[in-house]
Amino acid sequence: MVDVISAIDQHASSAASPWHDASAIGKLVVAAAIVSVVVASRSLVLLVAVHVLAWLLVAGSRLPARLALAAAGYPLLFLTLFIVSRWDGTVVTPLTLALRPLTASLTAAWLVGTTPYPDLFAPLSRVLPRQAGDGLFLTYRALFALLARAGHLRTAMRVRGGWSGSARRRLELAGEGLGTLAVHGFDRSENLYAAMLLRGHSGRICGCRHFAHPTRADLLSGATLLVLTTMIVLLWRAP
Repeated sequence: MVDVISAIDQHASSAASPWHDASAIGKLVVAAAIVSVVVASRSLVLLVAVHVLAWLLVAGSRLPARLALAAAGYPLLFLTLFIVSRWDGTVVTPLTLALRPLTASLTAAWLVGTTPYPDLFAPLSRVLPRQAGDGLFLTYRALFALLARAGHLRTAMRVRGGWSGSARRRLELAGEGLGTLAVHGFDRSENLYAAMLLRGHSGRICGCRHFAHPTRADLLSGATLLVLTTMIVLLWRAP
């Protein structure tokens, strides 16, 4: 799953589509509106319509289908048992329970896949406490670097026979590997903070403001909200 998130994040920075040109604040509003509808609605018809809308957003973002499917299907790994336990012999109940997280995760994949992470966290830092906003900003990028380091360490241990021997020996090596990662993470954070100070860090990391600058592509966000509103009006009371 980490590889999928990493690929989606790379798509946000390297790909080009009309949605990539839209402002982050507009896309955040669209994503929040879609998630709110799928959480509050009890209409299967409306949930299906909103799910189709989410797929249209993904198609417009040119996000590879395999990444979108992987991101959208991930919640089913945790929901399968819950869906089976709530099954009442009809098709409506499992579809309703499945469409909500699928649509929400698909929308999140579209949002992350079209918005570089500085623009994504900059508006959040305006409403969250400074420490929380800056922590999210740094943790998001540091997570990928630390996981890549863990992958390299695992490969090195396998090549050098680290996974052979008794279970006790493997546990000892795993603990030493985790200790190495912890030291590396601390050292990396110290270097990062020193680099930030040298570049004029003033206590606010997410200081960019262009996330709210309107562009012509924001007409897509407005059109999406209009379509979503029309769906709500027409289908809210549908079965």
